[in-house]
Amino acid sequence: MSLGRVNERARSRSAARLAAVQALYQQEMEGTPLPTLLHEFHSHRLGATIEDVEYADAEVSFFDDLVTGVDARRVEIDGAISARLAEGWTLERLDRPMRQILRCGAYELIARADVPTGTVINEYLDIADAFYAKREKGFVNGLLDAVAKAARG
Repeated sequence: MSLGRVNERARSRSAARLAAVQALYQQEMEGTPLPTLLHEFHSHRLGATIEDVEYADAEVSFFDDLVTGVDARRVEIDGAISARLAEGWTLERLDRPMRQILRCGAYELIARADVPTGTVINEYLDIADAFYAKREKGFVNGLLDAVAKAARG
């Protein structure tokens, strides 16, 4: 694969990760059924321009895997995250965007051994950076690193 194609794939996967976080956030906020949610993102969000914001082309199969994987394995993923929260903290205490960032990152670390650990953590740090300050970014880094050590050794 040429360097251009590698960079294009990396960009499309980054876009898929961000879209997955957004889709799971929407699902939690509105209770949108999974098939409806996937259809909406396929038809209207991935690669679209909405209110003068151009959404990057996302690798649709990767997006689908993240969203359906988090949905199907939510109990396992939430358990992996909750086990690494400080005493007195619960997953419900975290705000919704943070929960979705951690869920997507934890899913990839647990279920997608084909994606290097450093790539997963860095990608979700970039997403966290879009929503949060440095402190929260450090939290994402520490938590996903702990999940990675438990899931991947």
